[in-house]
Amino acid sequence: MRVALFTDTYVPEVNGVAKTLGRWAAFLESQGVPCKVFAPTAEARLPAEASSVERLFSVPFLLYPDCKFALPNPLNMKKALKEFRPTLIHVATPFNIGFYGSHYARKHGIPLVASYHTHFDQYLAYYKLQWMEPVLMKYMSWFHADCRKVYVPSRSALDHLKTKGFPEMEIWGRGISTEQFSPEVDREAVLRSFGVSPDKFVVLYVGRLAAEKSIDVLLESFRAMPEADRAEMELVVAGDGPLLQELKETVRPEEPIRLLGFVEGRRLSELYAASDVFLFPSATETFGNVVLESMACGTPVIGAGAGGVGDIVRHGETGWLCPPRDAAAFTAALAALKSDAGLRARLGAAGLEYARSQSWDRIFRGLLESYRDVVRESMREAVVL
Repeated sequence: MRVALFTDTYVPEVNGVAKTLGRWAAFLESQGVPCKVFAPTAEARLPAEASSVERLFSVPFLLYPDCKFALPNPLNMKKALKEFRPTLIHVATPFNIGFYGSHYARKHGIPLVASYHTHFDQYLAYYKLQWMEPVLMKYMSWFHADCRKVYVPSRSALDHLKTKGFPEMEIWGRGISTEQFSPEVDREAVLRSFGVSPDKFVVLYVGRLAAEKSIDVLLESFRAMPEADRAEMELVVAGDGPLLQELKETVRPEEPIRLLGFVEGRRLSELYAASDVFLFPSATETFGNVVLESMACGTPVIGAGAGGVGDIVRHGETGWLCPPRDAAAFTAALAALKSDAGLRARLGAAGLEYARSQSWDRIFRGLLESYRDVVRESMREAVVL
């Protein structure tokens, strides 16, 4: 088997999709399965990617100016694919580069699979583009029609797409590296390194700073805490995105809100573990990688009971779920966890146990076997014809 993977985001970009696909390509190579990735240009290159990644000219994407929209050169793509000779094509984006991959698969009779990563239809309302939803979903259904399988990250994503005309779907979950994310940390030293007093009750948000992440709910729920409680707390926001500059301009200097910007690697895992609560109000996640990362660090999660987060967190057992967009509910949850150290400890321990059961190796082996089933089925059909 030889896999050609088409994606609009890939390492060294830092987001859940890019990191997952980077891990997946590395796993395939470790199993002796050649993988050729077609991805947009990147500011940095990974040391060993010269032969395994084909970088394509790209421009900023409309809704996400710091994300890339690839513009494939058909002649170069055709040459690279002819030399690589794929036996399976995986498209991880429904846009230009994915369209080229699916077209090539159909033209050359190569089995085609796709993975679905983002609820673009749910994003539209946050940008006042909800009128586009019927057209978008009609296109998405058409784009995926020839796929033998569409891999979705969670049960909620599968349920969301059931009525949208998608072909056969299969859940491809996400794992966690417990070597990278763990509770062991020098809390005082870590917080001081970020300029946060260890005496504070630290509420952490990690993720993209964009409208669809419900950043307004994050701020509203924190600001609604009683003044006496808020004086003992600090909201630490780790992330970048289109709202960062606006937040810098609107967060008052006297507020206990710290904007760190982008944080990654060991520093990020230490920040998770040093925090008291992870507050994540986004209701548009197809999975919610940052939630699993927080759980792996033993930090209790307060999240929206919708999308992928609602699949990961069991309310009152491995975390706390609130109705989407209900700032008052998030405030109440935050107050409950702040006042009850025993509840925080119980939720954190149960979340940690769950996270440690989510092995990348188990998840990837399941996907590889699914790939093989698709190829075998395609070969049987070819023999019959």
